[in-house]
Amino acid sequence: MTTAFSAPLPRRALGSTGLEVSCLGLGTVKFGRNQGVKYPQSFQLPDDARVREVLALCRGAGMNLIDTAPAYGSSEERLGELLTQRQDWVICSKVGEEFAAGVSHFDFTAAHVRRSVERSLRRLRTDYLDLVLIHSDGDDEAILRRGECVEALQRCREAGLVRAIGMSSKTVAGGLLALEHTDVVMVTLNPASTDDLPVIAQAHAQHKGVLIKKALNSGHGDVESSLKFIFRQEGVSAVIIGSITPAHLRDNIEAAVRASGGR
Repeated sequence: MTTAFSAPLPRRALGSTGLEVSCLGLGTVKFGRNQGVKYPQSFQLPDDARVREVLALCRGAGMNLIDTAPAYGSSEERLGELLTQRQDWVICSKVGEEFAAGVSHFDFTAAHVRRSVERSLRRLRTDYLDLVLIHSDGDDEAILRRGECVEALQRCREAGLVRAIGMSSKTVAGGLLALEHTDVVMVTLNPASTDDLPVIAQAHAQHKGVLIKKALNSGHGDVESSLKFIFRQEGVSAVIIGSITPAHLRDNIEAAVRASGGR
């Protein structure tokens, strides 16, 4: 069952990728992983009925962007089983980070990147990914300067497996360098964390896509004031916020509509 919203979520161009994304996207780490995550409260993974309810609410609000990753536990597999009408979604996944037995490890080799993309396609039950980001271990510049990871993603894009590529960066220098080699950056931005503003400004100047992570400071920030601050920044394409509680999700969607000027 869906709930009527005051207005649909506005959509914005994802840089020059040709993709249009809702200004609010759904983060799905909580669909598949509850270990080693930085949230104020612990949580249980939602059952299939709850995931379907969350996805239906997103569709009812006009949300089309969904963010997942191999490091998000069973998130990709669950989306592959439960996500319907693939053509209506812009799916973003990642490469580089793996999470097993409660621990993350990283592999940015070309062989692993290709295997990871192909595995994500199988898990998500799709023949293409709209966007794949490098899931940085924090050493953004080293990953990019070695070139192997970016080149492997470029080959995946040339093969039609991926429509656009980017990086979820962890440093300002890494974000700026990623703009030279990829289509999209995912950076941290909230009123308490503004270091990446120069990356967003440069992305806007270069017509590159910008996705925002940690918009609510991992659950510690006020939703509407944080979103208003973020949406004031030219060049921001969308904010990724995770939710597995329908009432919480509805509130976030309404806040995003108001904050983005959607009504």
